Amino acid sequence: MPRPGYLVTGGTGFLGATLLARVNRQNVPVVAAVRQGSMLLGGIQHFLIGNLDASLDWEGALQNIDVVVHCAARVHVMNDNSADPLAEFRKVNVGGTLNLARQAAAAGVRRFIFISSIKVNGEGTRIGRPYHADDLPAPQDPYGISKMEAEEGLRALAAESGMEVVIIRPVLVYGPGVKANFRSMMSWLSKGIPLPLGGIDNKRSLVALDNLVDLIVTCIDHPAAANQTFLVSDGEDLSTSEMLRRMGGALDRPARLLPVPAWLLRSAAALLGKRAVAQRLCGSLQVDISKTRTLLDWTPPVSVDAAMRKTAEVFKAEINTAH
Repeated sequence: MPRPGYLVTGGTGFLGATLLARVNRQNVPVVAAVRQGSMLLGGIQHFLIGNLDASLDWEGALQNIDVVVHCAARVHVMNDNSADPLAEFRKVNVGGTLNLARQAAAAGVRRFIFISSIKVNGEGTRIGRPYHADDLPAPQDPYGISKMEAEEGLRALAAESGMEVVIIRPVLVYGPGVKANFRSMMSWLSKGIPLPLGGIDNKRSLVALDNLVDLIVTCIDHPAAANQTFLVSDGEDLSTSEMLRRMGGALDRPARLLPVPAWLLRSAAALLGKRAVAQRLCGSLQVDISKTRTLLDWTPPVSVDAAMRKTAEVFKAEINTAH
């Protein structure tokens, strides 16, 4: 009889690709759900998928699968032009997730690991008042609402079917190949552009890609992870100003930060219609990972500075290749 293996969705994404590389070294059969034409590591079985919605047939991917790690999602985007963003998020993040989970339970999958989002908790915290894994959810945007609804459906399915469900809510993830705002900040720093972000006294939790992958791998087999929700971070919270200084150090380009007061930045952002950007730069979002540490006996294996250096090395290599 074939050995039971793992199914990873989102196998070519920022998180999924790194997770696949890690589990592929464990001598366990691995199936990666990918879109047509996607490239993956050798030795990993591909399962080609179409639209990730409630109609997708997963039977061919779930044979002899013990654990599903569901990374694929319709991700949060800054300027969503959909006529009904919540409906679009629900199609993939709720309908697609629960469709896969029901088929997984029917196929005898032991454990379903769902990569959710800290946006289920909310959009920000007061300094020293971090989110906890078992707080009442308070999502404020369509993406966060869709992730919360998927979590609720998964918990109901676990109670009904006996399949174990593990929910992981990451904060902002960074690491080699990171895109979006984190990459933009590295680009500004590498060019020596002065930034008006030297006077921000907030606190934000981040998580290095390698730390998130390590927690997911821990949750694959750990008995205490069953039917639990975990928050994850690097265990060190930084202000935006400190993050930029550390990032500049990793890039060997000292950050040129001007001490503009946060209230002035918020006011300017409001005039420009960029309140959400100002919230991320000036606001706080902290998480308490004591439950994750205690229940799983888990500690983030990679420090912030080591993760920043690894991220910066890949960024610099990409810049040199482009030139």
